[in-house]
Amino acid sequence: MKTFYSFLILVSLSLGMYAQSGVPFNGMILDANGAPLKNIHIYVQNPRKYSRTNKLGRFGLTDVKATDTLKVVVKKHTYYIPVANKKSIKIYLADERQVRIEEDKALVDFGYGFVKRRENTGVSNGISGEELRRSGYTDILSALQGRIPGLNVGANGNAGVEPSVSMRGTNSFMLSQTPLFVVDGIIVDTLMGISLMDVDHVEVLKDASIYGSRGANGAILVTTKHGPSNDNGK
Repeated sequence: MKTFYSFLILVSLSLGMYAQSGVPFNGMILDANGAPLKNIHIYVQNPRKYSRTNKLGRFGLTDVKATDTLKVVVKKHTYYIPVANKKSIKIYLADERQVRIEEDKALVDFGYGFVKRRENTGVSNGISGEELRRSGYTDILSALQGRIPGLNVGANGNAGVEPSVSMRGTNSFMLSQTPLFVVDGIIVDTLMGISLMDVDHVEVLKDASIYGSRGANGAILVTTKHGPSNDNGK
């Protein structure tokens, strides 16, 4: 009985820790005049996280600690911005010597809106649509086979049927081993309806915890040429 209660306590603690994970931290990077700066790289160490700004200057991360420091890389200049207990951050970059920082509650209200597809918390691999089309296949999953380390795509001889897919190294208590499919920021059940000719690029996330339990098996993120994420904007 004692062992059973100890097990329950461990499960409760684990659930509590899981519930606290995935907290969004949204930010924005602007120039001195308030114009957004896109494709700016932002890093956080221990554990390493990465994001970049979209066309509106926005970026998203998860589980940023109050004591963390953001490493912001703009061309040849690197800025070190302390989080200092902020829930969100707006950064104005005038030049390499002048930086203005403020907290913006409006960014907090967006929740995961900026975070999705902006953060790389684990193993991520990207491949262009052009390279996938050179594979000779007509569907996305078959074209990915052999091109992404750890991604297993089953052979499929039936036309119109999606091949099985799984990712080595993902941990899941769910029966299915199929990763999450996300097209232009929208979770979908299948990739069969997406023409390979329309694909701009594909990212494969081994750690897709940003999507909660749905991302327990990793995620395959497809950006189309016409999708809202193709210009890094949302």
